[in-house]
Amino acid sequence: MLGLKLPTDPRWATAAQHHLEDLLTDHAYCEQKAASTAISLLVTYPEHTDLVREMAALAREEMSHFELVHQLIVQRGFVLGRERKDEYVAALQLHFPKTKDRNLRLIHRLLVAALIEARSCERFRVISETLEDEELARFYRGLMASEAGHYTLFLRLARETAGRDQVDPLWEGLLEYEKNVVATFERPQHIHG
Repeated sequence: MLGLKLPTDPRWATAAQHHLEDLLTDHAYCEQKAASTAISLLVTYPEHTDLVREMAALAREEMSHFELVHQLIVQRGFVLGRERKDEYVAALQLHFPKTKDRNLRLIHRLLVAALIEARSCERFRVISETLEDEELARFYRGLMASEAGHYTLFLRLARETAGRDQVDPLWEGLLEYEKNVVATFERPQHIHG
């Protein structure tokens, strides 16, 4: 369903268990950045009424996820660490060339956001099947459906904005590009690592 071209190596989740504080901190900031992206999209493209409505709801949901992850951090006696640059996201953003075409920039941003959500969904599945901490495993299983919904939301918005004929080839190209990006990351303390 997600269309990812390279599945996560299960060894990532096994290693991630040994870096839970860092993983949870990274996850918390991923949720905060997702909320920021939603806000940025609705501020930048206010003329897209459906987008504004959907992004306002998404920003609230992503911040509620941030709060849930922060609660897990505190319950385990950890402290929310400092934000780290998400090199995976930075690499994805390099795929599309800069353009002055406002509509095309929107499509690019929606597709990158869709892919980030798809990879997060897949990672949450993998980690939920690997974690020995049953509470965390349940937590990540519960978030999978939400991430899948976000993935389909961004992809739907892109297709509604420009049509499948324009969007689907861009999406396929991004998926192929992401396969090579994700193959180079080996940081189990990062959600997209």
